[in-house]
Formats: sequence, C-alpha cells, structure tokens
Amino acid sequence: MERLQKVLAHAGIASRRHCEEMIMQGKVQVNGRVVRELGTKVDPTKDKILVEGRPIRTEQHVYLMLNKPTGVITSVSDPRGRRVVTDLLKGMKERVYPVGRLDYNTSGLLLLTNDGELANRLAHPSYEIDKVYRAWVKGVPSADKLDKLARGIMLEDGMTSPGEARLLKQGPGNTKAWLEITIHEGRNRQVRRMCEAIGHPVLELERVRLGFLTLEGLSVGQYRPLTSDEVSRLKQGLVQNRKRRAR
Repeated sequence: MERLQKVLAHAGIASRRHCEEMIMQGKVQVNGRVVRELGTKVDPTKDKILVEGRPIRTEQHVYLMLNKPTGVITSVSDPRGRRVVTDLLKGMKERVYPVGRLDYNTSGLLLLTNDGELANRLAHPSYEIDKVYRAWVKGVPSADKLDKLARGIMLEDGMTSPGEARLLKQGPGNTKAWLEITIHEGRNRQVRRMCEAIGHPVLELERVRLGFLTLEGLSVGQYRPLTSDEVSRLKQGLVQNRKRRAR
C-alpha cells in the first residue's frame, strides 16, 4: 500500500505537490469514490484510480543495478546542482529511486527501483542482507582491531551489528591495507566511521556485493536491469532471512 499522491506522481500525472492539490480539489476517485484525504493509501495493482475521470497508467516495477562512480550523489536531485545517480540512467522512462545510500566518495553496487516495498525491506537491518565493501585504509589493522570491526563498534548513534572483517592485502611499506567488510545495516557513512573508530581511516571505498548480486561485467558508470530470476531470488532471500531471524 502506498500514499495516493505518490502513486499518482509515479504514474506520471504530475509532480507530487500538484497531485496533492488535485486530490484536495476532488479530482481523484478510488474505486468509484472521490478521495480528498492526503493520507489515503492505495494498492495501484488492485484499486481502480481515476484522475478527472480517466484511469491512471499502471506503473511497471523496474529493478536496476548501477556501478556508481565516485563524485555522484545518491539522490534523484541536488539543490547544489551536483551530478546525481539518475543522471546516469540514459533513456529510462520510469521514475526509480536509490535503495539506501552510497556517499559522494564511495563507488560500487547500488540498486534503484520503483518498488517501494522491496526497497524498504532491503534497507531495513532486520532482513540482514549482506552488504560487502572493499576498502583501502590507512595503516594495517591488527587482528584485534579486525575482530572489533566484526563484533561491532560503538559509534555516536549506537553499537553496530555484528558482521565480518578480513585483511585482503597490505600495501607497500605497510602504509595502507585492503580490507573486506560485511555489514547488514545502512547507517550514514557507516563503514567509514567504523574504520575511523579503530584508527584506520578509509582512503578508498567500494561496495562490491549486495546479497548475492555482484558487479561482475558492469563497468563504472554502467547499469543493467535485474533479471526476473534475480528479482525472485532477492525477494525470496529476504523472506528467508527474516524467518531465520525470528526463530
């Protein structure tokens, strides 16, 4: 179920603000009844929605995987005029939104979709989907510090959930190290803050895997639609993770 004005905007009727005005003006019907309440929720796949007597176009769900470059904002707009991820989606007619965030200086795997339910589940830590990052950090963390990363780090917004952390490679002169870090949350700049907390700030950061999805065959700046099998597998994996957590 989604808010009516959001469904109308996604169907290309008008901006969300204009759609809200149309609802309050009594121009929208849901299942034969005029609706004026902005908090009204509808199911666009089941409810019959008319705007000024005409049915809206049913939006098809779209699922994309993007290899986000650094220097791009994970948003659909930016008041400062910086490049945003949707600028990379040439020829895409449907409106899609990023699932979670990768900060301006972080590259890698980012999903975009107009399926709000799936996006909410992917972003929620209770579904425990693996988010795997590769990071060059300053210096070489000890085994004890890597263990702290895996067990959880106390940050200003609370303790991080347990994950995984391992050393992949040491740089020349032990001035830096390449780490692989797996988390299940999506806090703002989480991996960077975790590494700073153990005294090894991030120099470069890339997300290389989300669940079973990887960047294989996808160059920086490129995107592709997920296959129907991938979408089904992603949804099934979320259900299984939630059931396992509930036991």
